Amino acid sequence: MRARGRARGGAVQAGAVLLVTAVLAGCDGTPAPPQSSKDSSRRTSQEGPASPLASTDWKRCDAPEGGTAPGPGWRCATVDVPLDHAKPDGERIGIALIRKPATKKDARLGSMLFNFGGPGGSGVGILPRAAASYEELNTRYDLVGFDPRGVAASSGVRCRGDEEQEKAHREVDMTPDTTAEEAAFIADGTDFGAGCERLSGAVLPHVGTANAARDMEEIRRALGDRKLSYFGISYGTELGGTYAHLFPKSVGRVVLDAVVDPTADSVGHARNQTTGFQRALENYLKDRGQDPAAGTRRIAALLERMDRDPLPTASGRELNESLAVTGIVSPLYSKSGWPTLTAALHEAEKTGRGDRLLALADSYNGRDENGHYDNRSHSQRAISCADAKARPTVAEARALLPEFRELSPVFGPFLAWDTAGWCAGWPVEGEHDTPEASAPGAAPILVVGTTGDPATPYEGARRMADELGEGVGVMLTNKGEGHGSYGESACVTSLVDAYFLKGEVPADGRTCS
Repeated sequence: MRARGRARGGAVQAGAVLLVTAVLAGCDGTPAPPQSSKDSSRRTSQEGPASPLASTDWKRCDAPEGGTAPGPGWRCATVDVPLDHAKPDGERIGIALIRKPATKKDARLGSMLFNFGGPGGSGVGILPRAAASYEELNTRYDLVGFDPRGVAASSGVRCRGDEEQEKAHREVDMTPDTTAEEAAFIADGTDFGAGCERLSGAVLPHVGTANAARDMEEIRRALGDRKLSYFGISYGTELGGTYAHLFPKSVGRVVLDAVVDPTADSVGHARNQTTGFQRALENYLKDRGQDPAAGTRRIAALLERMDRDPLPTASGRELNESLAVTGIVSPLYSKSGWPTLTAALHEAEKTGRGDRLLALADSYNGRDENGHYDNRSHSQRAISCADAKARPTVAEARALLPEFRELSPVFGPFLAWDTAGWCAGWPVEGEHDTPEASAPGAAPILVVGTTGDPATPYEGARRMADELGEGVGVMLTNKGEGHGSYGESACVTSLVDAYFLKGEVPADGRTCS
């Protein structure tokens, strides 16, 4: 969900949403055409050693912004890529990488590239925190994270300062009720885009997903892998589908978990998220022994009261309706966060204070205790608007309100208005209505959808598998809750491990429960 700048991305919680050492040698994982077997699964085979580019210069890693340096087992490097891939001999930018080598060097299969979502999540920052969740994969793969162009150390986009960001969260009503509030809402979106253009220079027109996918092909070559092994989560699934479309012959073993619907335009994504978050909220309420309809009405009424009269907090900042919606969204990403949501709602409803919900909103929005905001909200918005052609108007957003309120009185108004405010007055034209993910000739790609996923509803996974094409998209269903299933479902984790480590492709339509 986009909270005035950031959608939480993928399994960052393993390290979410909220989301490389010495010359490489060995062989990479290379899926072969499907083979029949007694258990109706398919197996991918391996090719011989790959020769990495000796020019890759791996060094000890510095601490990322707002974080600490990873341990001595990690190394970092930069791969130079064209700023404009249509002009390969023109200006170049650096893509930051981080790598942890395979622990069983004699059994090494190659490199595994990760994207944890966003867009805007720093793979360089997230992967060291998440690596323990991928320990089994790390036995035979080098774990590799990267900052996509426009993100963090890779020419990160910056659009406004901390004070401006704080002012927007405090003063801009994300569900405007008057003409004046509507005007301020759109003016803030336009101002944000103007700041991106002013502060981010030449990189802004080139930060879209297709260019990031082209960078991934450059990374694959720099790592010396004949095929790309890739683990994409949340937005990382859109990036992975785009890569497969552009470079189907380079696809090795690829897993897409918590899948973005490739058939949805910007309004469709808002509709999907409204449906997904309401579904997760209702599942949460049922789990707490509450009637979902009554619980939804109670929370919607709480938000209406905060729209008129924000709640106080110990910090002196107020919890307004927009920040409260963000705070409610945050713990819905994982079932493990549900007790936190219960405590936060109890505090707001019973004591009239907003400390817990505000803390959840701050974490989601990338705000630290000193009032500094990271740049994830900036890069995520820049990438999203570089991708999407649609620029819905205020009138079009207003027309969506009845439908979206029906889908969710809690999240619907916020997400309906967001369709107009997100890219309002954006200085760069979007590339497409919907991303292209068809990948004829690619090796089998494992697509994992969770039935209770709030941010990327389950239905999108089936559509991704269909878009990838027959014989390419292999659907795996996880009956459960949360955004992302690897490490949460033992069944999914074992199947993904067998796919990456042994080349065993599950039968299309397999279900884990």
